[in-house]
Amino acid sequence: MTEMTNSVLLVLFGILVGVGASFTGLGGGFLMIPLLIFLGYNAQKAVGTSFVAILVIAVSALVAHNKLAHVDYRAGLLLGLGGIAGAQVGARLVEQVSTGSFKKIFAAILLGLAGYLFWQK
Repeated sequence: MTEMTNSVLLVLFGILVGVGASFTGLGGGFLMIPLLIFLGYNAQKAVGTSFVAILVIAVSALVAHNKLAHVDYRAGLLLGLGGIAGAQVGARLVEQVSTGSFKKIFAAILLGLAGYLFWQK
């Protein structure tokens, strides 16, 4: 693929992820990471790159949800404080995993979440 094609594909996919992330609150990484791996990124670079996009999408979604009074800032900040520590651990863990193993772990997590949501009452 050409650089231009990649750029257009990334912007279009970003729109899709933005809608999905703002609608579900899932952040979009579950969609972005497989796309980035498909485009040739290794697991570690796909994860890191997705966080740049997630940051931009999350700020935009926060603004939109704030206008609708759908934000509990206290709970969000407390979750974020815990997430700071978890993010540091996770970034170091992913460095130890090959892209092939990462794909399997990522798929298992997605299937587990899907099953939980599907069978939850």
